[in-house]
Amino acid sequence: MVVLIDILSIAAMIGMILLIILHPTLKIGKFHFSTFCFPLLLVALVFLIFPVFDKSELKEALFTNTPINPLKILVLFLSISVLSIGLDKSGFFSTLASWSIKKFHDSQYALFFSLYLFISITTIFTSNDIVILTFTPFIIYLSKEGKFNPLPYLVMEFVAGNTFSMLLQIGNPTNIYLSTAFGVDFAKYFEVMAVPTLIIGAFSIAILLLIFHKSLSKPIEHFDLEVKKVEDPFLMYVSLIHLGLAIICLAISNVINIEMWLITLGFAVSMSVILIVYSIVKKKNEVGLIYKKLPYSLVPFILSMFVIIMAEDGTGLFGYLASFLNGIENPILQGWAYLTSSTLACNFVNNIPMSLMYSRILDGNLVSVFSTIIGSNLGALLTPIGALAGIMWMGILKHKGVHFSFGQFIKYGAVITGFMLVGALGAVALIPFFI
Repeated sequence: MVVLIDILSIAAMIGMILLIILHPTLKIGKFHFSTFCFPLLLVALVFLIFPVFDKSELKEALFTNTPINPLKILVLFLSISVLSIGLDKSGFFSTLASWSIKKFHDSQYALFFSLYLFISITTIFTSNDIVILTFTPFIIYLSKEGKFNPLPYLVMEFVAGNTFSMLLQIGNPTNIYLSTAFGVDFAKYFEVMAVPTLIIGAFSIAILLLIFHKSLSKPIEHFDLEVKKVEDPFLMYVSLIHLGLAIICLAISNVINIEMWLITLGFAVSMSVILIVYSIVKKKNEVGLIYKKLPYSLVPFILSMFVIIMAEDGTGLFGYLASFLNGIENPILQGWAYLTSSTLACNFVNNIPMSLMYSRILDGNLVSVFSTIIGSNLGALLTPIGALAGIMWMGILKHKGVHFSFGQFIKYGAVITGFMLVGALGAVALIPFFI
């Protein structure tokens, strides 16, 4: 039975990878579906039907009041996505981006730095998925207008989005899962991760400039780009207020004693109700447009992987890995081992399954917990398999006619990830001072 579980789990992962590379989407009528979760869902159903693990553990995990309940984490992430997508749909991000481009378009370096800063800040308060969906089409459009190479900007966008996503707990589902699993609240998370994120961010901009300095030194052809106006000021203000208040409440969630998923759900419901009334008055379905953009593929993906990880937990595989990693007595060395292994593991099973798996391996040493969180973000940069953001990014590039192969991703990803891991190793050494 153990061997069969391992074979089916590996087959599901291979199937996911092949679908990501060969056929990432399926179109049925007007609807598009992500295919990568189909093999995982199939294997998860097999594990649920046959007695491969104790189903009472799954029931307890899904329906008891624990901070790592996957349903709570899904509600939290989808709720914060509602607020972020509302802000995007209002035209807020594209307005600020076009303003910065208009101001700095005379120099590629100035444009590059301004976009890097803007994308990084946007990522902090939304998520890397929102950044990918928002800025990738905009950068492609911009490069066509200015007749310059879009590659440095597209890679920069992806790197910035998956670097500064680690600053706040809400920046990535993996941050939420791993931190809540070990009792780290929103404020404590930021206190610990602020300096490491800035250090790793400095390494990220350094390696980007080293790789792309020749391309960025070329002039931009003169082009006229009008600063875009906010398309829907009411939607912008409603989204900004709700997102801002949500972040404030998340920061003090430990003080007000309200769980994070309830905070984000409350603000998402509040904004949705306001927008339903607004849609009726203005006769345009703003709520429908927002909910249409939500990353629904995350739901079957996380739940399927949760079942697979629970099945694998009974095979003893995690025990061997835990024995090796937790056998390292020095907390810094153990943190380094968790950082490098989690970064690599993301590119075999994706960063969300990696986080589910490592939550069962970690022994509670917070240096290792935060090291794994860093790895779950950096792992997205090595191959497209590392995170859902990479899968979405490659799909958008293909749809927009930008050639960027799987091999090219790995070529740039290996250099960038390797360089940033050096900075991350130094950052991990500083984590004990903030815990």
